[in-house]
Amino acid sequence: MNVSASQKQLGQLLDFLQLLRKWNRVYNLTSIDNPSDMVSLHLLDSLSILPYLKGIHVLDVGTGAGLPGLPLAMLATDKEFTLLDSNSKKIRFVRQAAIELGLSNVKVEHIRIERFEPGFGFDSILVRAFASLNDVVSETMRLLNPGGVILAQKGKLPQNEIIELDNQLIQVIPLKIPGIGVERHLVSIGIES
Repeated sequence: MNVSASQKQLGQLLDFLQLLRKWNRVYNLTSIDNPSDMVSLHLLDSLSILPYLKGIHVLDVGTGAGLPGLPLAMLATDKEFTLLDSNSKKIRFVRQAAIELGLSNVKVEHIRIERFEPGFGFDSILVRAFASLNDVVSETMRLLNPGGVILAQKGKLPQNEIIELDNQLIQVIPLKIPGIGVERHLVSIGIES
């Protein structure tokens, strides 16, 4: 997957999974609770987009239980992550996880994307199981810096959704994720700088 991690970072990733399993028992943060499935479907799936991040400022829209933002923040310590979600129980978990994992490069926002006004733009905007590509673009493009990218994680290639996008710089990247036997794609959507 072209991703490398130090022993400390590997420890953080495993600590994150332990926290997620612990909190999941009470808060139902994710339907995936088998440890080996959590590694492939949460950690590796999240980290598969690491090589495609641009710039310094990264926004994770609809982060849920902190995916993909928290695992990426553990490895991309040179970037500033804003993790956004409207679900209060999930945001409580994300805040606590960021504190316990010592992630000083993570800011957590409890708000809907439509109301989010950060006062600055983002170089990379991440979306995972958030909405159709057209909806993603209409909700997030205003927050994207020139030359930045929206990185949408999808399963099967969403050909119809791609056709609906007009005048966008689009790149489709097939993702190979160990332990996942289904199609995964990254749709990179940009604007000209």
